[in-house]
Amino acid sequence: MNIDNTQSQMRKGVLEFCILSVIKQGEAYPSDIIEKMKEAKLDILEGTLYPLLTRLKNAELLTYRWVESSSGPPRKYFSMTDKGLEFYKELEATWLELANAVHALTQNEL
Repeated sequence: MNIDNTQSQMRKGVLEFCILSVIKQGEAYPSDIIEKMKEAKLDILEGTLYPLLTRLKNAELLTYRWVESSSGPPRKYFSMTDKGLEFYKELEATWLELANAVHALTQNEL
């Protein structure tokens, strides 16, 4: 059994929820999302983040706007749509239910 693979799969399972959690706090530039994820000890690569952001945008959960930059090309800032906020609330409820169940199992509280 490879612990690295298991840890990776566990992280992938919550990645979308974590990214949406960051964006829910306010409009976010992808490098800001990466930085906040790193601060939380959930490292994510650009090659993982960008396809996820595109998928969430295509599902109409996110929207973006271009902002001119004085130090390079325009930047794309993402924000949550109303549909995205509803989806987030469902994910949050699922996460709390799952976290409580895992906690109960690991603490032998059943």
